[in-house]
Amino acid sequence: MNSRPLSGCGTALVTPFTRHGRVDEQALRALVEWQVAEGIHFVVPCGSTGEAATLSLDEHARVVAITAEQVAGRVPVVAGAGSNDTQKAIALSHAMRRAGATHLLHVSPMYNKPQQRGIVAHFRAIADAVDLPIVVYNVPGRTASNIEARTALELAAIPGIIGIKEASGNLGQIGEILRERPSSFAVLSGDDAFTLPVMALGGEGVISVVSNATPRRMAALVDACAAGDVGAARVIHRQLLPWMSAAFVEANPAPVKAALAMMGRIENVLRLPLVPLADSLTSTVYSALVSAGALES
Repeated sequence: MNSRPLSGCGTALVTPFTRHGRVDEQALRALVEWQVAEGIHFVVPCGSTGEAATLSLDEHARVVAITAEQVAGRVPVVAGAGSNDTQKAIALSHAMRRAGATHLLHVSPMYNKPQQRGIVAHFRAIADAVDLPIVVYNVPGRTASNIEARTALELAAIPGIIGIKEASGNLGQIGEILRERPSSFAVLSGDDAFTLPVMALGGEGVISVVSNATPRRMAALVDACAAGDVGAARVIHRQLLPWMSAAFVEANPAPVKAALAMMGRIENVLRLPLVPLADSLTSTVYSALVSAGALES
């Protein structure tokens, strides 16, 4: 097992679809290649940004396989494999390993709202059953349950669990994890706008949505933070802040898919129940991309 901590900026990849709603393999390969060429440190296919909830198992495996083939070992591939059914999460983990994933991203069980000890039991069962390193994903806004700091630290002691993507929005909680975690346990921001403060507290990076459209700038932000150049990081953060905000004016990934379509990289197609960005918000996303240097005015 590769238990080396993840660090840097990882892109939570969108899944491009054709106008007929199928996975657009050509656009996916081009997107992955561009991300790596722009300096992204790892890629994360089939998370919530990748619309994993509406991918079939075959599509899910195919997206990860294409990503791994295109990456060709240059950066880690952290495949989403989460489920609120522990046995399904284990089965999906094995499928992601066969598809070429180097790491797994497992979201805390959604909808069930398990107790904290149930969350620990869920992740322990997965870690015991699979031989890929696991990143825990805490996103209470989607799962309706929070992984508390004490629970995250308990998970950090389980062999095979190497980090957490923290999207609680609670800097106090994130700071507590950072203060007491083992050195081998990575803490990654799950919110783009929190990248700078989380790294200032000692975090290792971010799993980013906005880097789908601005990979070089987000990678530079993380690199500056890692080098201790807070001034440079602050400048990039301020440049990207309008885009960080615009990327969430509607449910993710509607704004970022609209952005990539504006850039000519994908078709602006989502799967129901998600629909494309509202026309009234198009100018907001466009202006933010111009401000971030991703599009010319």
